[in-house]
Amino acid sequence: MAEQVFPTKGNLINAKKTLGLCRLGYELMDRKRNILIREMMSLIEKAKSLRGEIEGTYQTAYAALQEANITLGVIDQIADAVPIENGISLVSHSVMGVELPQLTLEESQDRSLIPYGFLNTNSQLDHAYVSFRQVVKTTTVLAEVENSIYRLATAIKKTQRRANALRNILIPRYEEIVKFITDNLEEKEREEFARMKVIKIQKRKVSEA
Repeated sequence: MAEQVFPTKGNLINAKKTLGLCRLGYELMDRKRNILIREMMSLIEKAKSLRGEIEGTYQTAYAALQEANITLGVIDQIADAVPIENGISLVSHSVMGVELPQLTLEESQDRSLIPYGFLNTNSQLDHAYVSFRQVVKTTTVLAEVENSIYRLATAIKKTQRRANALRNILIPRYEEIVKFITDNLEEKEREEFARMKVIKIQKRKVSEA
């Protein structure tokens, strides 16, 4: 045995208690891992769908931008009129103790309006603007999903390591300790029983004599 343990009833009680906690901890770790895996798999499916969607969204947006450039010339000055996007807010929610991000793109009334005039623009530019607004929305959702997948994968890896440590190291160790103490106590009980039996026989012989 790796560590010296005295075979006493007190140590047996403590070892059984620790063994029970290790087994309970393993069950909880295993349950947590399974829940996190299910959550991650559902997000992976969502990410696949979003990646396909965002590819088409980018293609549509850049094609619309190209048409706007062709019909209006280089539209740098008009693009400068579009405000920087700063309406993304971040909160988090917990899944089995893992904090997952939740991004929200706030659509204020100002952002819903086209930020440029109609005098020197056309419908191609409007289409490009609306398409890139959709790019921002889809990218926000994809960023939330992919970051959640990364955090879940990290948590699953940590949980797996802890579960393996309980199953392969701590539980076998305390099972061995319990068996060692139990065997020693039973051996002592047998020795005590044999000793008491010998004493009883000797007393009977003395009384008969």
